[in-house]
Amino acid sequence: MTASHEGLESLSPARLKAMRRGIEKESLRALPEGGLALTPHPAALGSALTHPHVTTDYSESQLELITGVHAGVDECLAELTQIHQFTYRALRDAGDEMLWVSSMPCGLPTDETIPLGRYGSSNVGRAKSVYRMGLGHRYGRRMQTISGIHYNWSLPEVSSDQYFALIRNFRRHAFLLLYLLGASPAVCPTFVAGRQHELQKLGEHALYMPHGTSLRMGRLGYQSDAQASLAVSYNGLDGYASSLHDALTRPYPPYEAIGILNPGGDYNQLATTLLQIENEFYGTIRPKRVIFPGERPLHALRERGVEYVEVRLLDLDPFEPIGITGERLRLLDVFLLHCLLADSPPDTPAEIAELKHNQHLTAARGREPGLKLLRGGRETSLIDWG
Repeated sequence: MTASHEGLESLSPARLKAMRRGIEKESLRALPEGGLALTPHPAALGSALTHPHVTTDYSESQLELITGVHAGVDECLAELTQIHQFTYRALRDAGDEMLWVSSMPCGLPTDETIPLGRYGSSNVGRAKSVYRMGLGHRYGRRMQTISGIHYNWSLPEVSSDQYFALIRNFRRHAFLLLYLLGASPAVCPTFVAGRQHELQKLGEHALYMPHGTSLRMGRLGYQSDAQASLAVSYNGLDGYASSLHDALTRPYPPYEAIGILNPGGDYNQLATTLLQIENEFYGTIRPKRVIFPGERPLHALRERGVEYVEVRLLDLDPFEPIGITGERLRLLDVFLLHCLLADSPPDTPAEIAELKHNQHLTAARGREPGLKLLRGGRETSLIDWG
């Protein structure tokens, strides 16, 4: 009997029924002609700082809709639908704005014109805005207007070590989700204005990769040269926490050049280290733990262990009113259970480099017939491996 089969037998119906999930969905507010809405966060949606279900993410123009924790997929999607309905009523009453349905952004103005999220004058609110100012200086504001869906998932009686084993397997096989669920092969030319890229023209108003799956998860999306130097290992909580702690405390010369304050005395960023806060680290999946007010996420993880994982590679489905279907969530549930139950050897620096290569290749060319990925130093067909 294989280890994974024993693992499957250990999943009693009661444990499976205790699986929990929640969704965070980002979307840009857009104008009827397809440009970015530059208006403040609608007052009818409540305070972006304190509302439990409707907030903003990077930009003032980027809504984030957040469900509670649910035992069932249908209940989770029903709540997401209700939050959408509430949001759309508020947008309709205020004017003619709508939610942009794609992960890659609508027509964008110049970088410095994209508004940062504003959270009021409290210390917590100001820190959130300064953090976003820092992201703009570090990566450009356009990159921060990309939207996606984050899927939070947990199962009872799973230890931190088991969650990290799941995460290692998820990262190994993430190419399959990009191939099956990627929905951002094209982009508005405003997104890459003045940048080097290998996109091709698609009609008058778009650029694309002919075999692309998810430009959002490729070199044009959430990437940074600075973070490319981080080879974070997921072999356990201690190693993961110490590599993030290093990034949070190690000065990074290009960010030191930006400085904490500008000549006028206003803040440019929260810190000059490689990462300002933990959430700046971009990954396809994250170990998470609910934090106490004022607590750092890394401290919570170290003190109390992993509570759930956050899957971060889902593109918005532009053909679905709320951006995701129950079918996709159930696929993710099975995928995550497989990652938990399958054998999960430790990762190595060589494998971490391979995974980055496979992610970029699948994002840009995943649908190319005969495409080969790297697996243990050898080339293997994406289709065969999948």
